Amino acid sequence: MLEKIENLKAEIENLSATSSEEVEALRIKYLSKKGEISALMNDFRSLPGEEKRALGAPLNQLKDFATEKIAALREALENKEVDAAEFDMTRSASPVKLGTRHPLSVVRNEIVSIFSRLGFSIAEGPEIEDDWHVFSSLNFAPDHPARDMQDTFFIQRNPDVLLRTHTSSVQSRVMENTQPPIRIICPGRVYRNEAISARAHCFFHQVEALYVDENVSFADLKQTLLYFAREMFGPDTKIRLRPSYFPFTEPSAEMDISCNLCGGKGCSFCKHTGWVEILGCGMVDPNVLDACGIDSKKYSGFALGMGVERITNLKYQVKDLRMFSENDTRFLREFTAAH
Repeated sequence: MLEKIENLKAEIENLSATSSEEVEALRIKYLSKKGEISALMNDFRSLPGEEKRALGAPLNQLKDFATEKIAALREALENKEVDAAEFDMTRSASPVKLGTRHPLSVVRNEIVSIFSRLGFSIAEGPEIEDDWHVFSSLNFAPDHPARDMQDTFFIQRNPDVLLRTHTSSVQSRVMENTQPPIRIICPGRVYRNEAISARAHCFFHQVEALYVDENVSFADLKQTLLYFAREMFGPDTKIRLRPSYFPFTEPSAEMDISCNLCGGKGCSFCKHTGWVEILGCGMVDPNVLDACGIDSKKYSGFALGMGVERITNLKYQVKDLRMFSENDTRFLREFTAAH
């Protein structure tokens, strides 16, 4: 019997398998109740006492050896299957470079985050709009220059269907369907018929905000602007408001911030004035409220709007607007750490 044990051990030592089915077949052949080792165990029971004492240890060692060998075969196959599943044959041999958020997305998300902390929620609307929501409901006169083909992209020469020139159209849609209090921020892409250059583009991105409720004042607007400027550009940022004109606000203003490059001392970026314009704002004109179905005698509100490209230029000093839409990966990689 000792010879049988040695021969069986040598046979088991040379076992191999290429599938889990083969491993299971080997287990049944050697370790099951009707397997070869069990058959040796049955023969062992009929041996005299002296032979049992001599063969007991080698037989138990054979069983342990077979158990370990088959377990090792099973583990090797499982590891091989995991490695094969993780290996992508279509993957490039060179390291895959991670992407980065677009700088406009980084700044847009930051603007939205600041206003969300003030209770503003996001509102969105269509980019293909009608004249009412883009112009008429916002107090634009019928002969306003913005309606001219040289400022606006009209669809199929239809004067009533156009690409929105500002996201104020979203504000008018919200006011038509919602009664105050209204506190929204409207980010989105807008289009204007302008020559493409380093300082202008035919499409760009805006973020506008609207707050309508009882007893909303210009002081509320000013505090909102101050909070935004300091959150966006730093706690030492100063603001100033200059009188301006927009058809949908009265009074209207443009807001400047102290230059974040020179600290307001004057440099080439701020044209040595110490100030940089970033947005337009004002109190919502009562005509706009009435046109959208809101009682202007009971409610008042303020609105403000800014270009995302403008804010991005101030934060990262990008001098050419065309870089934002040319998908140059060298440019985009510069903003890897911006988010």
